[in-house]
Amino acid sequence: MAKRIIVSVTNDLSTDQRVAKTCKSLQKLGFDIILVGRMLKNSLPVDRPYPTHRMRLAFNRGPLFYIEYNIRLFVYLIQQRPDILLANDLDTLLANYLAYTSFSKVDLIYDSHEYFTEVPELKGRWARKAWLLLENWIFPKLKRVYTVNRSIAEIYRNKYGVDVKVVHNFPEIEGLEKLTDRAELGLPLHKKIIIMQGAGLNLDRGGEEAVNAMRYLSEDYFLVVVGAGDRIEAMKHLARSEELKDKIRFEPKMPYKEMMQFTFNADLGLNLDKGDSQNYIYALPNKVVDYMAAGIPVLNSDMHESRRFVEEKAIGLIIDEVTPKKVAQGIEKVFAKKETYEKWKKNALIAKKTVNWAHEEKIIHQMFSPLV
Repeated sequence: MAKRIIVSVTNDLSTDQRVAKTCKSLQKLGFDIILVGRMLKNSLPVDRPYPTHRMRLAFNRGPLFYIEYNIRLFVYLIQQRPDILLANDLDTLLANYLAYTSFSKVDLIYDSHEYFTEVPELKGRWARKAWLLLENWIFPKLKRVYTVNRSIAEIYRNKYGVDVKVVHNFPEIEGLEKLTDRAELGLPLHKKIIIMQGAGLNLDRGGEEAVNAMRYLSEDYFLVVVGAGDRIEAMKHLARSEELKDKIRFEPKMPYKEMMQFTFNADLGLNLDKGDSQNYIYALPNKVVDYMAAGIPVLNSDMHESRRFVEEKAIGLIIDEVTPKKVAQGIEKVFAKKETYEKWKKNALIAKKTVNWAHEEKIIHQMFSPLV
C-alpha cells in the first residue's frame, strides 16, 4: 500500500509551481498525495492528478489568518493521519510539527521557499520576532530540510546546525513552449516588449520603478506586467496618473503556462528587487529562471544570488541602482548592441538545457526514496 503524503501551503495552490512540481515528482516515486491550501474569492480552479483540499477561512491576512490556518490545518492532519508531512514555508510549520509530535510513526519534511523571517513586510515588526521564536524552537529539531538555493541553505546550516539540502525552483521545460504569437495576445507587433511577472509583486520588488521608467523611454518600448501582489494597485494608479496607459499593460495572475506565453513573446525580462531585505538579497526569484527558459535576456538589480546567476549564465545586464532613470537606461543599454543582445538570448537557451526541474527532481527522489 502506497504511503500518503500531505503537502501543505498557505496559498490557494493555483500558481505555486514549486509545490506542483514537487507533488508530481513524489507521485513518480509512488506516494499518494493530498495537497492542502486555501480558497480565496478570486482563486483560479485547480486540476491536479491527486486530491486537493482548499480551506475557506474567516480571516485572510494578519495574525488571525495564521492562527486560524494553523489550527484548521492541525485538525485536518490529525484527522487524516498521513505517513509523511511536507510543510512548505514557516507559516505552515507549526501545525505540521504539532501533528508530527502527536503521531508515533510519521516523518516530517520542511521546504523553505525563502528566507521567511527576513521578508521586508516583517521588517521592524513584532511579527518578525514571533516568527523567529517559532523558527528557533522548531528548526533545530528538524531532520529533513531543503530550500531554494545554496545561500539560504548555508545561512540555515550555520544558524541551526541542521543539514539543509538545495532544490532549486527551476522550471519544468517539458511541454513548455511558445504556442501563441503577439497578435493572438493583443500585444504590439513592432515594439520592444518588456515583461515583469510574478505572484509576489510586493514591497521593494521594483514595480513602481518599472512603471516610472516608461516615462523616460520612447514609444518603441512597451511594458507588460503579469501577476499579483501588494503593489499592483499602486503600480496601476501610477500608470494612470503619469498617463502611461498606452505604454503599459497589466494582466492578472494566471496559470503558469498561460503566463509564459507572454514571456515567450517578450524581448526582455525585469527583476528589480531592492532594499536591504536579506530575503531578497539571497533570493533567486522564479521570474529570472522563467525569463531564461523563454530565451529572453534579464535586466537584473544588484542582489547577491540573482546577480550571481545572471552573471554566471551570461544572460543579461546588472544595474547598480533601482531608480526609474537607471531602469530606463538599463533597458536602452540591453538593446544598444545587437550582437551582445543575441549572445544573451543564445546563452539563455543553452542554460535552459541544464537549469531545469529534471535535475532538481533527482534530489527530491534522493530525499524521499528512503521513506517509500
